Amino acid sequence: MTTADPSKVVAASSNDSATSEYERQPVPKKSHKGAGKFWGMYAGEHAAGTEFMIGPLFLLNGVTLQNVFIGLLLGNMLAVLSWRFVCAPIATKARLTLYFHLEKIAGGGLVKVYNLANGVLFCFLAGAMVTVSATAVGIPFNMEMPTIDAVYPNSVMFVLVALGVGALIAVVATLGYDMVAKFANIAAPWMVLVFVACGLVAFKQVDVSSWDELNVLWTSSIAFAQEGKAESSMGFWSVVFFSWLCNAAMHMGMADLSVFRFAKKSSYGWATSAGMYVGHYVAWIAAAFMLAAQIKLTQDASPVPGPMADSVVGLAGIVCVIVAGWTTANPTIYRAGLAFQAMVPSISRRAGTLAAGALATVAGVFPAFAFMLLDFVGLYGMILAPIGAIIFFNWYFRTRGDAVDLHGLAYKGSFNLAVLLAWVLPIGIALYFIQVKGVSPWFLTMPCWLACGGLYLLFSMKSRRA
Repeated sequence: MTTADPSKVVAASSNDSATSEYERQPVPKKSHKGAGKFWGMYAGEHAAGTEFMIGPLFLLNGVTLQNVFIGLLLGNMLAVLSWRFVCAPIATKARLTLYFHLEKIAGGGLVKVYNLANGVLFCFLAGAMVTVSATAVGIPFNMEMPTIDAVYPNSVMFVLVALGVGALIAVVATLGYDMVAKFANIAAPWMVLVFVACGLVAFKQVDVSSWDELNVLWTSSIAFAQEGKAESSMGFWSVVFFSWLCNAAMHMGMADLSVFRFAKKSSYGWATSAGMYVGHYVAWIAAAFMLAAQIKLTQDASPVPGPMADSVVGLAGIVCVIVAGWTTANPTIYRAGLAFQAMVPSISRRAGTLAAGALATVAGVFPAFAFMLLDFVGLYGMILAPIGAIIFFNWYFRTRGDAVDLHGLAYKGSFNLAVLLAWVLPIGIALYFIQVKGVSPWFLTMPCWLACGGLYLLFSMKSRRA
């Protein structure tokens, strides 16, 4: 899943001045970018620290091998189609950031509420990546690793390592996006190669020569991890919906309006396939087989990224885990800092970033954020994606796709009550189904999105009549 700052990442590649990011105006034609900027960005941003956790969690949840290969194939295609046909067309016509676009519809006060939710959720995601990197940094110190069911830290050493990793990442993030992007751009191509190498070495270690042998190995790995149960808590459609909607905030939620507003054509939305099939297909499967290889060789079913990568490719794997966690947490903390600064304009960007880094570092001390990553990213998408429905329904049913009409729009108040109610009511009902009925959040994202858009149109119609 991507964690780059969408309001900056494409603009940062330009040689223009810092004022060329057009945060409160449409991107002019002179600043439109070619396709190469997007293919490279998405390929790199989706091979990150989250991949080391998500792939193995499929195995631990008992997903069949067929469902992994076919379910991810379909789900990632749906994600690509969402970027291409939902997000990119609006982005290349309106050419506004998500935040300014939303402000025109909902008011500045409601954008601050969105930024609060966005910032806090991003801090928790960054915290999970602090945990991931800490599991690799702790190897030379013979640190006791957290277990899959761990909620709290299991040793003083783990707390110290996590705090040190988090503090270092936060300090680097305060240096600004140029430093963050420079580090990520250098590391990303190498990380993709290491992910592929991890997968290939893991396949060699499990020593299978046919699909049937691979299936037997996979099934036996599930049985070992589940202490003989071999039960699946995620079926085919769970895999499809999760892989489609784990980045729902970016495509259905329109966060990547801020990226594609720089694209010359909406067809550049196809560039997301590089990320989905390099990161969310190859890397997830490679990481899953790293755990299968570890189970076969060491009889250890703990999906702890550092030791898992170490057992497959040694030092290169350890370094890759550290860097992957870093390159995920770094822009995530940076982006959360911007969200906090937008809420409180009187503070500096550096102060906002330090606050985000502190929250992320504290979260990183608790392994549960990493080991419950499937549910967390599902919840993250379910909460933030419905905001995209406001933009989508407003664009097609109120402004009728007229960018000039949108650009002239300015909501007079601070809070558009129609937007607020349309957003929180479906989410409140969805949280009930998650807590009481045990429904997975990725099954509720699209119902929330559709309900939010429909309620927005209904409430807006009533408010105009009043």
